[in-house]
Amino acid sequence: MSRSYGSPGRYIQRRGEIGRLGEHLETLGRKPLFLVDAFLYEKYAQSLGDSLASGFDARFEKFGGECSEREIDRVTAIAREFAADVIVGIGGGKTLDTAKMTAFHIGARMLAVPTIASTDAPTSAVVVIYSDAGVLQEARNLPRNPDVVLVDPEIIAAAPVRFLVAGIGDALSTWYEARANIDAGTFNYIAGGFPATRAGIAIAKECHAVVMAQAIKAKQAVEAGVITQAVEDIIEANTLLSGLGFENCGVSAAHGIHDALTILPDVHGLLHGEKVAFGILCLLVLENRPESEIDDTIRFYCTIGLPTTLAELNIRDDVGVKVRKVAEAATKGAITHATRASVNPSDIEAAILAADAYGRAAAVG
Repeated sequence: MSRSYGSPGRYIQRRGEIGRLGEHLETLGRKPLFLVDAFLYEKYAQSLGDSLASGFDARFEKFGGECSEREIDRVTAIAREFAADVIVGIGGGKTLDTAKMTAFHIGARMLAVPTIASTDAPTSAVVVIYSDAGVLQEARNLPRNPDVVLVDPEIIAAAPVRFLVAGIGDALSTWYEARANIDAGTFNYIAGGFPATRAGIAIAKECHAVVMAQAIKAKQAVEAGVITQAVEDIIEANTLLSGLGFENCGVSAAHGIHDALTILPDVHGLLHGEKVAFGILCLLVLENRPESEIDDTIRFYCTIGLPTTLAELNIRDDVGVKVRKVAEAATKGAITHATRASVNPSDIEAAILAADAYGRAAAVG
């Protein structure tokens, strides 16, 4: 009968909100350390520094490119030396995860400013740590979510549309994996793990509904250089609904297969949500979901531009050997087992190869 729910302290999504960042910092601290994606550093370091009111003592630092133990230690040392009382992460998921770990290590507040809507990292207390080479090492659950998540749709829509589409792939996994956890009776990631609340389940369902209704329209609008209601809705789905849904309900084999895929250098050029999207197909096969559900998902992918085959993941040679390695790695992760389906290396291998076959058949058809 127990249950638990977690969320960030505040979520604000409004055009031009980056210009109001100082207002949100007022209640968090006076010595902010800004961790900024390297390719955004020149754009934001000077302008944001100038926009802060007197009374703030700010420092800006470039993100090193990977959320690894080495990078976390480096940024934490800088934050300690500076005596930062709030960490501001500006960038993609790995930048924000590094900022979250830094804030945790030094006991500071945390403000997340995503510049792309490609993952649900901004809202969660989960941090995914990689090796310096980009191979996933572990996921850590922190005791607190970010204090404030500040989302400026003008920044999100200005990024390459591929990031938005990848976020759609990640968001689409929210309900499929929530359903897998509910069916399996596994726990979420709040306070050590509890059954999902009705609120968490409802959010996961709504995330799926918004994605299916608005994703294609949102992609077309961003490609046209405009922000519409569909774009605003998809930004919320990719960032807030997906983040609340996965953290409060749990992830499953779609993310487990994604994590295992990172052992292959072939896929390192792909985005998180692109690999997760293929993992969804594998999960649907693994759970023997209705053919119509699999077909509808593949058609959606083909329309919006998400991968449906191993070749689209750049896995084109030694396929059998690589898939076997991925299957073995996936079953070592606990999240892969958060499903009612049987999970062993042969099950995962079969699901991957079958999903690839369905995708190739759809492309021919």
